[in-house]
Amino acid sequence: MTLTGSRTVRAGLTALATGALVLSALAPAGAVRAPEPGGVGVMEVGETPTAAEIDAIVAAMSLDELIGQMTWTHVYGASADDTSMAASNQARYGVDTPAEVVEKYHLGGVLYFAWSGNTGSPEQTVALSNGLQEAAVGESGPGIPLAVTIDQEGGLVARVGPPATLLPGNMALGATFDEDLARRQGEVLGSEMQALGVNVDFAPVLDLNSNPDNPVIGIRSMGEDPDVVSELGVAQIQGIQTYIAAAAKHFPGHGDTAEDSHYGLPVVTYDRATLDEHLAPFQAAIDGGVDMIMSAHIIVEAIDPTMPGTLSPAVLTGLLREEMGFEGIITTDALDMAALAANWSQEDIARLTILAGSDILLNSPDVDASFAGVRQAVTDGEITIERLQESVRRILTWKAERGILADPFTDPGAIDSVVGSAEHQATAATISDRAATLVRNEARVLPLGCDETILMVGAGSGWPERVGPMLADHGYQVIEDYENGSSPSAAYRARAVAATAEADVVVFTSNNATGNAAQQQMVAELAATGVPVVVIATRNPYDISVLPGADAVINSYGTGVINFQGIVRAIAGDINPAGRLPVDVPEADGDGILLPLGSGLSYPGPPQHAGPPANAGPPDGRPPHAGPPDHAGPPDHAGPGGCSHPGRPTD
Repeated sequence: MTLTGSRTVRAGLTALATGALVLSALAPAGAVRAPEPGGVGVMEVGETPTAAEIDAIVAAMSLDELIGQMTWTHVYGASADDTSMAASNQARYGVDTPAEVVEKYHLGGVLYFAWSGNTGSPEQTVALSNGLQEAAVGESGPGIPLAVTIDQEGGLVARVGPPATLLPGNMALGATFDEDLARRQGEVLGSEMQALGVNVDFAPVLDLNSNPDNPVIGIRSMGEDPDVVSELGVAQIQGIQTYIAAAAKHFPGHGDTAEDSHYGLPVVTYDRATLDEHLAPFQAAIDGGVDMIMSAHIIVEAIDPTMPGTLSPAVLTGLLREEMGFEGIITTDALDMAALAANWSQEDIARLTILAGSDILLNSPDVDASFAGVRQAVTDGEITIERLQESVRRILTWKAERGILADPFTDPGAIDSVVGSAEHQATAATISDRAATLVRNEARVLPLGCDETILMVGAGSGWPERVGPMLADHGYQVIEDYENGSSPSAAYRARAVAATAEADVVVFTSNNATGNAAQQQMVAELAATGVPVVVIATRNPYDISVLPGADAVINSYGTGVINFQGIVRAIAGDINPAGRLPVDVPEADGDGILLPLGSGLSYPGPPQHAGPPANAGPPDGRPPHAGPPDHAGPPDHAGPGGCSHPGRPTD
């Protein structure tokens, strides 16, 4: 396949005395077409265009081609020519297929989602990626290969599921305090997405989750300590960028908001000194060479009290470009989020974010309106052609440096050896083991003995059901009783209380119980039976503050099977819990800190249960006030596993 640029680009380049850029790349069918006649030079696969050649391409672009390169959006369909979701493509773009979306708008990039049909299987996704690249460099396309992008953070936000490696997520990673594991997580993400034809991962999240009530970040964050998040974030970026581009998000920090920008416009009111703490991981990412930074749709009063970061010149140009020295690509967060879409038209959003300093218009819900807004701003003299060329030059330079211009296609043969490989699964399992954070263990309820009958109950849609069979696989007798939803009904609570008569211990999965009175009541009612209650806090790590009746609390930082693997191994005593809190846990009334960052319990060493745990903390079961541990190796094993350890003592 020969990349000759769009008709306008080709015409402009042919007129140049020095010739122009044509990139030959191997098409999926294995054929290489000869370059078109007209005196246009040819660049072989693997070569990188010069700055002068990129300047020539940019100078030859029409206004719509410039806007198109800055437009990255999702497409509906499983293949480039798929018409099964034509109604969705028609409603949004006025065409039938993903390839036609690329061609109509001369797109610079696409964004993959599961719900838009893009990530059904690795083989399908690779074929889609190659098909869209073929459309991009074909006669009707922009003539320039695409940025193929995805939000694959690991954990809660993962657009690609099995057989891709499922990771425990960022806060679980943060609980390990391990830079090497962070780099390995990045390598898993980068290599597996590259194998699917993706060349940009909108990860990692560098927000400091300093607000326990944050409804959108939470366990997507690696913690709230600026130094720890900086260290782990840079390591993740290094791992991802071994293979593809990373995008640090959400600048200048979404971690202290009490509102979700998907549904409203958050405002943070802290001073500049506090803002600087939130900026620290982004500065570390810039210094570490991150390719891209994604803006947040939030108002940061310390910088711009009137406009959200995505639309603010003070934030994107004054702070990010000039003060912090970022020279890479700035992308917006999705432009269909209510923080922007409910307050500005898409015409104004596109115009304002370019004026603010963004290079990318990401996932506008009305691409036609975005184009119209930019065209009008150019006509009015508000946005210059030179301003658009500046962004497109930056985008094409990045595509050249990443090798995307030279060869945008992906070998489907790489899937089997990369996606979900044994090495990657081992990395995920290690993070899960190392993340399990024991924050209460009164009377040394954990680890459980081998012959105990467990009543498995809890809150969450399908999450307790994942734990029960895993405990049974460890040899425990398990009584399971579940109710769909996060707020246990009175009938369910009564049924669970009655079932404790047949159990030696209760295992309850909580799900952000700090904001759920029904969960709090259920744990209190179970504890009142006198049967020991073990709580697995499955989401944000603050639940211990509202569950005083629980005998043991252990944090999983996620609801995936991979999160529960480490938790079950810790409960059974196969491993010694080694995770430490990556955030402060406030008192239930918000007055003071219940557990400081770095807190966590471990089981005593052998012989088992010979005395109080070495770091059991105060008599109320709180961990000691210790800083993050130096996890130089895997956690110590409390017993050989398989329920062959003695378990907790009995009275």
